[in-house]
Amino acid sequence: MRKIRVLVVDDAVVVRRMLTDVLAADPELEVVGAAANGRIALQKIPQVNPDIVTLDVEMPELNGLETVSEIRKTWPKLPVIMFSTLTERGGAATLDALSRGASDYVAKPANVGSVAVAQQRIRDEVVPKIKALAARAAGIPAATLVSAARSVPALPRTGQALGGDGARRVDLLAIGASTGGPNALMEVLAQLPANFPVPIVITQHMPPMFTRLLAERLTAHCKIPFHEATQGAIITPGAGWIAPGDWHMLLVRDGPRVRVKLTQDPPENSCRPAVDPMFRSAASIYGSALLGVVLTGMGQDGLRGTERIREVHGRMVVQDEASSVVWGMPGFIASAGLADAVLPLNQIAGEIIRLTAANRRFVGTTPAASGR
Repeated sequence: MRKIRVLVVDDAVVVRRMLTDVLAADPELEVVGAAANGRIALQKIPQVNPDIVTLDVEMPELNGLETVSEIRKTWPKLPVIMFSTLTERGGAATLDALSRGASDYVAKPANVGSVAVAQQRIRDEVVPKIKALAARAAGIPAATLVSAARSVPALPRTGQALGGDGARRVDLLAIGASTGGPNALMEVLAQLPANFPVPIVITQHMPPMFTRLLAERLTAHCKIPFHEATQGAIITPGAGWIAPGDWHMLLVRDGPRVRVKLTQDPPENSCRPAVDPMFRSAASIYGSALLGVVLTGMGQDGLRGTERIREVHGRMVVQDEASSVVWGMPGFIASAGLADAVLPLNQIAGEIIRLTAANRRFVGTTPAASGR
């Protein structure tokens, strides 16, 4: 089997060497070149023909943002992973890079105590993304997915909206996403009206600080406000809350209100925040009035939470494979037969609007939590 060809771009010699050593040690990967800035990288791409590029954000001559824009002009489908610093500036630049066409990002390991720990972080976080994105770019179908260990309904065909029970009330929208999620969230949420009638809770796999920047960016481009969730926040219709990096976001009942509960319980599916605990807590409060959505992302986070949503007769919409950056999270749910609808990204907002408007006299209705 041909190895995945990687071009490493970073102005720091130490970082280039560390990345190169870790990637080259994997039998499925081959580092075919390294570059100290974006200008050199653009010259090397046609020479070494990489399957994927890892790209630093802050570099001399041509920085990561400028390089992504140039790559997309000539190589629109070449996967690019941003390797950014875990800082305010690095987070903002990373979100800019994603909006310009970068495929995904990884925060550089910093202050982790030792070189060995930093190398392990690269093995755990960078290598799986390289393999998943390179396979997607090569047109390799999603890997055979494990079905849920119980009897499940038949898989709905792609593009099939929810059927006759669409008039059932929805009182909460809960969304999970990972790789490719920031852009997918922007596309879906920007289409929701200012008088959207239910609260929105979101878990996007992101480190601290990045989630606050994502909330600010969504607020700037959408008709409704989004917040990085805080401990005890009351969720209300017409607004959204994003789980903060390194914290699970749960929902708890407080009399007639529903509040956010943040925990640092152990990671689930190697993630914190994770989608599964959010889904489980939402299902325990909203029952059949819960609408879950899972967008593009690696791994299977959200699968077990979706099982709980279906047990209480809530509904689930997932993004289809063709429009996903990586069809992992939505693919596991779809293959298990747990999705009510499998839709292209550009159809998901319309389905959300249709379902949340159902059984209401007008879209501006502000329902209390169902308690079911």
